[in-house]
Amino acid sequence: MSTPNRILDRRDFLKLGTAGVGTILAGRMMTVPERAYSSNKTMIGYKAPPMDVVRVGFVGVGGQGTSHVENLLKIPGVEIRAVCDIIEDRVARAQKIVEDAGQKKPDGYSRGPRDFERLCERDDLDLVFHATPWDWHVPVSLAAMESGKHSATEVPAATNIEDCWKLVDASEKNRRHCIMMENCNYDKIEMMILNMVKKGLFGELLHAECGYLHDLRAVKHDMEGEGVWRRAHSMTSNGDLYPTHGLGPIAQCLDINRGNYFDYLVSVGTKTRGLHLYALEQFGVDSAQAKETYKLSDIVTTLIRTKNGETIILKHDTNSPRPYSRDILVQGTKGIVRKYPDPKIYIEGKSQPHRWEAIDAYVQEYNHPMWIDLEEKSKGAGHGGMDFIEDFRLINALQQGLVPDMDVYDAAAISAVTELSGNSIKDDGEPQEFPDFTRGGWKTPRVLEPMNMEVEG
Repeated sequence: MSTPNRILDRRDFLKLGTAGVGTILAGRMMTVPERAYSSNKTMIGYKAPPMDVVRVGFVGVGGQGTSHVENLLKIPGVEIRAVCDIIEDRVARAQKIVEDAGQKKPDGYSRGPRDFERLCERDDLDLVFHATPWDWHVPVSLAAMESGKHSATEVPAATNIEDCWKLVDASEKNRRHCIMMENCNYDKIEMMILNMVKKGLFGELLHAECGYLHDLRAVKHDMEGEGVWRRAHSMTSNGDLYPTHGLGPIAQCLDINRGNYFDYLVSVGTKTRGLHLYALEQFGVDSAQAKETYKLSDIVTTLIRTKNGETIILKHDTNSPRPYSRDILVQGTKGIVRKYPDPKIYIEGKSQPHRWEAIDAYVQEYNHPMWIDLEEKSKGAGHGGMDFIEDFRLINALQQGLVPDMDVYDAAAISAVTELSGNSIKDDGEPQEFPDFTRGGWKTPRVLEPMNMEVEG
């Protein structure tokens, strides 16, 4: 149970001294309620029986979904048996793409927003892969796992903590993987940074920075695309609505769920201006868009402390005019590296004192083996090839019967940031404790699968 909120003011500080301040801060921590331990077995390290052919049903074949379909068709041993979307023309387009690739025309499902349930009930599918609006990620994942299929969901896996628990419980109960398809984990530079971290180039890690900084004002106001649903979240929610692109790669560097865990976070948000100003400029003062109101802060900044004592600064900025960035930065006792605006590195004893150097000189030694093996196959795929690599790794793990690169606990821990950050902003920056979705399993160190190249088979 959390104690009543209390503001730490100057009188508190002077009256209580250092020990008293610690007591107040402990009291201000918004702790998560106890949750009964599941009687289901953990999915940590779980290996599903291998399969020569992965039979896929796909839900949501808009832009990103269609890209995944095209990637899967390039991977040997994948059969796309069924396709679902609420827009019938998209189903027909996906069916044609599959047929043109030489496979049998997949069955189509487009009777309404819950027609994915009929798809999940089929007995000839191993995996339900879905790329839908956020609100449908959990319903589709649950329907897939309850029907005995593995689930692969686009990001975020969930938008609130209760739904994160539902995914964990369903994965454990049904012994089916629930995998969040975080493509930025497979970015070439970010994987090279991960390789540097694991080889000890930066020493012991101390701090990281990351985020999702992407001008989406036009996207959110596009009623033919994601704006149909994405703007609605900006109107009803505040917090870091999209933490996974930045935090996914950083979580891997910090061994989250593998000997380390997120402890608590504190979030603050700016005023809300960007979407309204954009509407005024683009549609006029008398337009319907100009009369809409928004809750999402233009910039949300979150500070996370880990169990092992590292700090993470996480930012969310989708309402402002700016170049794209994920703000990737990793710092340790021996050096520091950043990706944006251009990759730079500083290693004590190697770099010129107090001066950044280009990362190019480190590529030959630290390029991740996964990119060495798969770069040629990934050419032409979405987001510089990383989408193909993430899809290949998923299918390879299922075919080989190996632990996937991300499990349901990774999906839950990272996705939980959305609600926790919103709660912290609402409570004037109150610290929010992360639920332990692993129920203590994070304490045992284990290999990070992207560093285990035996997975390549």
